[in-house]
Amino acid sequence: MKEIYVTLNQTSYEFKVKYENIELFFYSLVAFTIPLLFPHPQLLTGTLVNAFLIMTALHFRGWKILPLVMLPSIAAVLNGVLFGPFTIFLLYMMPFIWLGNFALVYLFKKLHLVKGADYFIAVGVSALGKAVFLFAVAYVLVAVNVLPAMFLTAMGAMQLGTAILGGIVAFGMRSVYVHLVS
Repeated sequence: MKEIYVTLNQTSYEFKVKYENIELFFYSLVAFTIPLLFPHPQLLTGTLVNAFLIMTALHFRGWKILPLVMLPSIAAVLNGVLFGPFTIFLLYMMPFIWLGNFALVYLFKKLHLVKGADYFIAVGVSALGKAVFLFAVAYVLVAVNVLPAMFLTAMGAMQLGTAILGGIVAFGMRSVYVHLVS
């Protein structure tokens, strides 16, 4: 348990708590807004959300990752309730999506910030971990007739692709961020 705590407290740079909280508010607002503004295509939405998850891994420590892990799927459900065809199936997957997002952030932190692995290797491994976890859950839920089979693609290959693309986008965002700050 201590190892998890140590990993979650890693960031790519140190900054004042005041600025960290402002950045957390901004990231949370954007992560919540993305699924409301861009509910489709999933490739765009997922890529942007995963980019912010990787940025979360780089910038935030401890409990501060939780809003960014949870808010996008909450917004996706709200979007379905308010603006589109609400699907109960997303509610079934929501806790597992949170765990998948957490796995992406945690594995990326562990590999890149703690163990010093190459950025893109860390993105690939953490994206694969998230996708395999979500696909396995979806597979079980499809097998017991809780979810329709279309969730297998959405929670497998699509998750892997959007997480990898999100990592690439985050690399660009990070490069711009570091250039602006320095």
